[in-house]
Amino acid sequence: MKSIRQLVSNRVLAGLISLTGGLLFTSQTFAADPGKIVVQADQPGASISPLFYGLMTEEINHSYDGGLYGELIQNRIFKDAPPRGGGGRGGRRGGQPPAAAGAAAAPAAPTPPPVPVAPAIAHWAKVGSDDSQGSIALDTTDPVNTVALTTSLKLTIAAVGASGRVGVANDGYWGIPVKPATNYQASFYAKGSDGFSGPLTVDIESNDGKTTYATATVPAVGGQWQQYKLTLKTGQVAPTADTRLVISGASRGTVNLNLVSLFPPVFNPRTGAALGGRPVTGFRSDIMQLLADMKPAFLRFPGGNFVEGPNLNDRYNFKITVGPWEDRPGHGGSWGYRATDGMGLLEFLEWCEELKMEPVLAVWAGLNLNNANGVVTGDALKPYIQDALDEIEYVSGPSTSEWGARRAKDGHPAPFKLTYVEIGNEDNLNQGTTTYRGPEGRFALFYNAIKAKHPDLQVIATTDPQVKHDVIDNHAYMSPVDAIRNAHRYDTASRTGPKVFEGEWASQEGGLSNPNRPLTPTFQCALSDAAFLTGLERNADLVIMSCYAPLLTRTNPGGSNWKTDLIGYDSLTAYASPPYYVQKMFSHARGDQVLKVASITPQSVATPPAAPVPAAAPAAGAAPAPGGRRGGRGGTAAPNYNEPLFAAASREDATGDIILKVVNVFPGDQAETVDLTGAKVLKNATGQILVGQPDDTNSVTDPLHVIPKDFVITDASSSWSHTFPGNSITVIRFKTK
Repeated sequence: MKSIRQLVSNRVLAGLISLTGGLLFTSQTFAADPGKIVVQADQPGASISPLFYGLMTEEINHSYDGGLYGELIQNRIFKDAPPRGGGGRGGRRGGQPPAAAGAAAAPAAPTPPPVPVAPAIAHWAKVGSDDSQGSIALDTTDPVNTVALTTSLKLTIAAVGASGRVGVANDGYWGIPVKPATNYQASFYAKGSDGFSGPLTVDIESNDGKTTYATATVPAVGGQWQQYKLTLKTGQVAPTADTRLVISGASRGTVNLNLVSLFPPVFNPRTGAALGGRPVTGFRSDIMQLLADMKPAFLRFPGGNFVEGPNLNDRYNFKITVGPWEDRPGHGGSWGYRATDGMGLLEFLEWCEELKMEPVLAVWAGLNLNNANGVVTGDALKPYIQDALDEIEYVSGPSTSEWGARRAKDGHPAPFKLTYVEIGNEDNLNQGTTTYRGPEGRFALFYNAIKAKHPDLQVIATTDPQVKHDVIDNHAYMSPVDAIRNAHRYDTASRTGPKVFEGEWASQEGGLSNPNRPLTPTFQCALSDAAFLTGLERNADLVIMSCYAPLLTRTNPGGSNWKTDLIGYDSLTAYASPPYYVQKMFSHARGDQVLKVASITPQSVATPPAAPVPAAAPAAGAAPAPGGRRGGRGGTAAPNYNEPLFAAASREDATGDIILKVVNVFPGDQAETVDLTGAKVLKNATGQILVGQPDDTNSVTDPLHVIPKDFVITDASSSWSHTFPGNSITVIRFKTK
């Protein structure tokens, strides 16, 4: 039969795939001389690490609070900074609209005396009926405890009409996601005074207060701090996030509130009985399902700039993130908002457990992002080195050890497997390189202490420390053209040094200041990502792990700090970008041993395809990348833009399958003969293909615009002819005899 690409265009093919659910590929007759891809199938090479594909995460773009972490209440312990600009969602929007064009200026009026205004409380507002009176304020005079719950919200109800109420409303993270027939678990601390004894009504309602989606009641409130737990259930309602949570009373008096929480159904509910009856907690289901579908082998956490923190006090300090919520004060984040630390160390480890990932733990190493306190060095590092040893013990120590016992007390007696520990994050930032290097440098001090107690741990450096290290973490944020070029990055790299961890990388369109740069990447980035990954797999003797960054982003206005990101979401919907599907396709077809791609000869054509146009350079003064913009040691092969195909091959031990990954980065089809030298191949083979136009992308409103499709082959052989469509990523599994 003729090639399908001889019958339909790229876009028609995409529609055909979606209608049929799959394609049948068979041998082709080519008008031009076909090219050839030669795979030495009988000469297996380096082993591919089982941890080759994983996840990198940090608190950016509301990845944890307002993202993966299931909590729906923003500013639950009343420590977020007051909103800026007045009104809106914690200052993300607000202020007065400009005067209409041409409007006459109003006559000057006498200046009234100033009226005292209570400071706004981020994400909280007073609500009440027209015939009721009351006020809200922050109260630091009556804490629940002196560890974390030191500031409460004081609701004073002065007067209530016959059918009225006075209460407080929380706007959540861009609304409370209301879905039909759904149970929500609410909890909060409350204490009545000045004659208030309840009841309290808890509602999920529309922002205008006209529609109540779910309600529950606390019949009585005592005069001492007490935690209350209740369930709110929605009926058959239409999904919406134009909502808020309201806690209100209908009698005079005062009630103080703290640690107000609301959780929807989560991926794997955890109640933490060992934490004094911790309310139901867990991870947002749709995001977790997307992550689970990738089959990641590891999680690098707490990841990126969240490790360093903006200053010494707001570094990642695991000791304030463990234990009951009541003992977690939270801390300032690196991207303009406060972290609740509800996503604490144990939650990271539970994330690993739920997705069967291995933790790759990063520990703070003396560097902060703004250098406000300077870089901590020498003897001053000793307490922080001890913190790192304690953190390692919390993760992997027996329950009889000090911090292993603390983990057991927190609800997880069994230790977690730990192989890799990373010292810091991008310690080349803020002139940190000098203090990181050498036998007295920050890296060596951590390395020696960790190796003395845990000699089997592999220790990762974030920049060359110029002393012994097991692994180097390279970060590369690249234009699509640079990503294609970097498919050869490690081909000629030295094999005598440490192994390589591509701990943060992505291809990204345009400069950081480009207002049209998408929050989640396009299909052009999927193509260049796939080309880059073939280079990492071919060099698996050197590259042992890789993870894309950033992983997650809010798509609501004001919800993202960084473009571009792998998975996007709003309050109701999560979706995967085209590069996500590259990660998923490649991870599912990792293979165990590299098979050398001996040669790739392109199809002969009368007119060579045009080279891709390089992306614009970042504008002067553009913000730094979340993980910096540095490359790493590796090959320096010049880019060849007339190289249309990139390929990697491997063998899977359990099945004997030969896995071939081919990326066509140009619009033109490529007719190729695939030679699997030395292999005996069965006729039936399977695979997946991802095709599209360079500017195609997915979104909240069109989440499945670009997705891979399965296909079958009925005439496979050790010398098999096939056309690889233009702008395509193909993964094929050949069965062997």
